[in-house]
Amino acid sequence: MIRVGINGYGTIGRRVADAVKLQDDMKVVGVVKTIPDYKARQAVEKGYRLFCVDAAGVDKFRRAGIAVDGVVDDLLNEVDVIVDCTPGDVGKTYREKYASFGRKAVFQGGEEADVADLSFVAQCNYEKAVGRKSVRVVSCNTTALCRVLNAVDQRFGVEKARVVIARRASDPEEASKGLIDAVVLDPVEIPSHHAEDVKTVLPHLDIVTMALKIPTTHMHLHSLLITLKDKASADDVRSILSETTRVKVVWKADGFKSTANVFEYGRESGRPRGDIYEAVVWGDSVRAEGREVYFFMGVHQEAIVVPENVDAIRALVGETPAEKSIKKTNATLKIS
Repeated sequence: MIRVGINGYGTIGRRVADAVKLQDDMKVVGVVKTIPDYKARQAVEKGYRLFCVDAAGVDKFRRAGIAVDGVVDDLLNEVDVIVDCTPGDVGKTYREKYASFGRKAVFQGGEEADVADLSFVAQCNYEKAVGRKSVRVVSCNTTALCRVLNAVDQRFGVEKARVVIARRASDPEEASKGLIDAVVLDPVEIPSHHAEDVKTVLPHLDIVTMALKIPTTHMHLHSLLITLKDKASADDVRSILSETTRVKVVWKADGFKSTANVFEYGRESGRPRGDIYEAVVWGDSVRAEGREVYFFMGVHQEAIVVPENVDAIRALVGETPAEKSIKKTNATLKIS
């Protein structure tokens, strides 16, 4: 049984904790929270032990009537693997602490690549992560791009990929960021950071990305333009993507005409929080002309990296082969 701690119980941390709890070879030892809010109370209701950053945090939680079991150091004394789900750039401040306790660590894509031994996407480089001391699960957009580009590259070869990413402006609960009435170039310069992030997993790819923010909260939308090394038909590409794990091909005839339809599908399917763990490709959008391929892809930013975190834990411990881990994770999260 792999003993797992989660440092950070926000958008990703809550989902990772729930996913780990579903695994028959893992145990959630506890989660770290900084604010004694309703999320902390819900964590206790779910049976998770709470830990704080420091003694001052413990006092704050206890004054709020929320029981805690100690601080981060106490949690680290009890775990085999710590999953860092703290806000971007915070994880790096914990790197040395995790190492000093001799704990293997999983970081998130909000950190720079050098925070860990390896950038990780399960179906691309699981084997390279086996037995490492730390990995970084790449960002939501990078995870989706790696899944589909790796699949296409393995079958047809990718000469180059050019991607435009329309990013959601904020997560649904981030009301403090306010409403926007604009399309924001993010960044103004080209390329965006996503291309270099993809290369931390698939270093041989020739890829350029550009990104912008739009006033929506539920998903990102990618427009992919890929030049293949070998010719392929649209049906060939659809077939490969349909066969690729954690990629879902949807169709206009089934009512999928927007990201809202995808999110509604997740909710009506009984997924926790309506989560979509797959990279979603609109089958009708796939077009092939000679060696050129184009299609649209949706990315649920809150959920797509959750299965990667579960597989990353197993890879670090080094007792489960890639195919077995991915299959087990998919089954528990009901990814077909």
